[in-house]
Formats: sequence, C-alpha cells, structure tokens
Amino acid sequence: MAEDRSSWRFKRSGPIQTILGNQGFNLFLFFLAVYFFIIGVKLMGSGFKLMGKDFSQELIASTSNPVVGLAIGIFATALVQSSSATTSMVVTMVLANPGFYPNAIPIVMGANIGTSVTNVIVSLSHIRNAESFRRAFSGALVHDFFNLLSVLLLFPIELLVRELTGKGILERVAYWAAGALLGKKGVEFELIDHLLRPLLEPITELISTIGMHEGVVTLIVGTAILFAALVLITRSARRAIEGRVQKVLDRYLFKNDATSFSFGLLLTTFVQSSSVTTSLVVPLVGGGILSIYQIYPYSLGANIGTTITALLAALATLTPCEGSKMALSISLVHLFFNMCGILIFYPLRKVPITLARWTAEYMSWHRKWAILFIIVVFFGIPGMVILMDRFIF
Repeated sequence: MAEDRSSWRFKRSGPIQTILGNQGFNLFLFFLAVYFFIIGVKLMGSGFKLMGKDFSQELIASTSNPVVGLAIGIFATALVQSSSATTSMVVTMVLANPGFYPNAIPIVMGANIGTSVTNVIVSLSHIRNAESFRRAFSGALVHDFFNLLSVLLLFPIELLVRELTGKGILERVAYWAAGALLGKKGVEFELIDHLLRPLLEPITELISTIGMHEGVVTLIVGTAILFAALVLITRSARRAIEGRVQKVLDRYLFKNDATSFSFGLLLTTFVQSSSVTTSLVVPLVGGGILSIYQIYPYSLGANIGTTITALLAALATLTPCEGSKMALSISLVHLFFNMCGILIFYPLRKVPITLARWTAEYMSWHRKWAILFIIVVFFGIPGMVILMDRFIF
C-alpha cells in the first residue's frame, strides 16, 4: 500500500516537474519577470519623484560650488533613482539659463554615482544567503566603483583646468561638439513605454484613486513588485540557462568584452534606463549565472547607452540659439565623461573589480552594514556636504 501511495505521489508531481523543468517555460517566466522588474523600477522612480521632485529641483538650481554640485547630483539622483531625471532637470535649467552650464557639469558627474544606488538595493534581495549576497553585492558595486573612480579622477582635472584656463576640458569639448551638431535631427525611442503602458498606467491610476500619500504608496508597490520579480528572475534563470540558453549567454551575449559592451549599450538605449539594465544582471551574478568579469563591460556599455537616447531626443528639438547650444552641451558632457571613464578604467578594470570584490567579501560577513553603506554613501555624505554649504559656509 505504501508503494502505491509513493507511486501516486510520483505520478502527481511528474507533470509539474516536467513543466518547471522545461526550458521554454522558464525562459518565458524569465522575460515575464524582467517585464515586471522594469515595472517595479519605474514605479519606485515615480514614487521617489512624487516624494522629492520639487526638493531635487530646488537643490539643483541653488549652487555654484562644484563640490556641492557634485554632492547634489549624487543626492538628488539617489532620491529619484534616475540619472535621466536629474540630467533632464539640469538640461532644462541650462536651456532657460545658459550661464548655469559650468555649474551643471559637477551635477551631471554626481548623477552618474547616484544612479547606481538601484543596483545595491537590488542586491539586498540576496542578503539572507552569505555566498549569494557576496556575488550579488560585488556585481552591484562594480558599477558603483567605476562611476566613483571616474569622478575621483576626472572631477579634479576638470576643476584644475577650469581654474588655470577659465574653462574645463569637458566644458570646452562639449561646447564645440554642440556647435557642430546643432540643428541635426534625432530620434526618440518610445517602444519600451508602449510596452509598459498597458500595465503601468492602470497601476498608477489605481494608486492615485487612493488619495493618500501617493508617493509613498507608489514606492511601496514598486518595491514589492521589484523584489517579487527578482525572486522569479533568479529561480527561472537558473532553470532556463541549462543547455541552449546558457550557450546563448556564454557564446553570444557575454561571449567577450565587445559583445557584452554592445549588449549593455543596445539594451540600455532600448530600455532608456541604465538603472534597469545594470540592476537586471545583479540577480544573475548572485545566482552564479554570470561573473563580475562578464558584466563589467556590459555596465560600461550601459553607461554610454543611458546618454544616447536623451542626446538624440535633444537633437530633434533644438534650434540655433545660445540656450539650446548650452543644453546640448551639457548632454554631451554626460556622454564624454562616460567615454573618458571607459578609456581609463577599461584597461584598468582590475581596480574597480578588485575593490568591488573586497567590499562585497567584507559585507558578506557583516551584512547588516550593507544597508548602512547605502545610507552613508548615497545620502549621508552628500547630505552633510549640502547642509554644511547651507548653514556653515
């Protein structure tokens, strides 16, 4: 009788195991989870914007000190979780006030650091398992350290050259390039918005009908969707990578640095958010599917991709006037800054990768410090700089 029950349980679980083990089905679940992951990121960004948009605009417009501008770029971007949002506000301000252009450059540099907060938040979904968290946290930090090292090197050089010659290197080159490009036509990529709209709009409308703390509710819903999607991404990816799918990842998308870089660039241009594309691979690193060396060039490509869409869109609307030229210039500063960082820290990639691995190793043994790390790096230090500028200097 016991044998019959065992056989019955085996037969009952057989079809379920077959479905769960099917690569096609798990691949479908993976892409479905990616879709909801992007929905979650968009909702989180909207929530932060609703809570802090006016505050961020006030911060951005209120400084002429380069160091404070850098801190504002980090803080404001971490607050709204979108470098695109910060740079868009900066471009608008430069368009209205061309004289703000030099002050906007440090803010754009800071935005590059602030946007990587999403990666670190995503890695927290692995915090219960030390080994998985170590991998995920290193995968998140490699992008952070690239951006941080680029700023630590290029920001002082820009300030020094500006002090000696009156204009910084990026300031001069971007202004010259804007003059050459002014009046050219660009293209806006809106396909991803059309794909998200059927689900994103009903969710936001439903939240707005609640009528209480819209920003907070949007943030909570977005966070819940994001972490649920992350769990599904990790589990479905592990099952889906066996066999053919794993070969696609290893042999094509992440075959070498060139393909990885191109994939990151194209995907970010399509999705219009480096926060989405770089944080998307964090659970794959945490699950041992990809390595930190494979995603490093992918992250560099994402850094370029995040600047292209806004640049092309700007080219479509610009007119030959000084404000438009300065607005295009600040968009080009973002592009050239990332390009310079890649030219320096791609050959020296062992530096950010080693720093990311060392930090992740330490945090895996002291996981509670990871949350403090986010608060201090992205909000605490920049916030202290801003407050000191407001009340002391």
